[in-house]
Order: sequence, then structure tokens, then C-alpha cells
Amino acid sequence: MNTDLELIIRLALAFILGSLFGLEREKRHKPAGLRTHTLVCLGAALFTIAGTYGFPVADSTSAIKDYDPARVAAQIVSGVGFIGGGIIFKEHDHVQGITTAASIWLTAGLGMGIGAGLYILTGTAALLGLVGLKLDRFLDHSEGGEFPE
Repeated sequence: MNTDLELIIRLALAFILGSLFGLEREKRHKPAGLRTHTLVCLGAALFTIAGTYGFPVADSTSAIKDYDPARVAAQIVSGVGFIGGGIIFKEHDHVQGITTAASIWLTAGLGMGIGAGLYILTGTAALLGLVGLKLDRFLDHSEGGEFPE
């Protein structure tokens, strides 16, 4: 069993990772920024921890036969998809908010990964996600012969 300290560290890491994504979106003046991303990542981590460690494990003698912590993960994905859908706006032929919705979806995945204790995998996904959010700036600058600062 994990100690309370390790579980608190997981929540703190989820808070930090969510904040990094939220700051990036906030700097670009997007509809969901620091608070939204931080809370989604933290909430996903808490739900994952609670789903994994908060309920008794079913054994062959238990009356609980359908225990499956992966159900929590599935519900997080569905719930966050609903939040993301509310961020996407369409006006005529112009669509806004898709990248922000995707970053919220990824942030929930990061929270789930941290909550499950998958630190290296989640850290790698966070790094790649942040790079992905910066790619357009890098490409915009490099086409003009200049590189970003």
C-alpha cells in the first residue's frame, strides 16, 4: 500500500503539471487557462487515486465481484470530453478552442497517470505535450529565418 505522503506527492505533481499547461494556455489568452487545467489535472489524479486505493479490493470470497479501478479512468475520459466540448466554438467556417480542448483532455490523462504512479510515462507525455503546444510558434519563426527566443 502507498503511504499518505506518496499520494500527497502525486497530487502535488498533478497540480504542477496541470499548472504548466494552464500557464501556456493562459499566455495565449485561451478560454481555459491556469485554473481550469490545474483543477482538471488535480481532479483526475484524485479520482484515479480514490478509484485505485479508496475502495476495498474484491477477492474470491467477497460479495463485490465487479470491482474495476479502470472504470474510474473511463469516466474521467468521458467527463473531461464533455468539458472540452463546451470549449469548442464554431462561427461560420471558423472553429476555435480545439487545441485548448485537447490540452484539457491531455491534462486529465496526465492527472490519471500521476494518480496511478506512472511518473516517467506521465513526465514524458507532459514534455511532449508542451512541445506540441509550442510547435506552431517554432515553425512560424523558423519559416522567416528566425528562431524563437
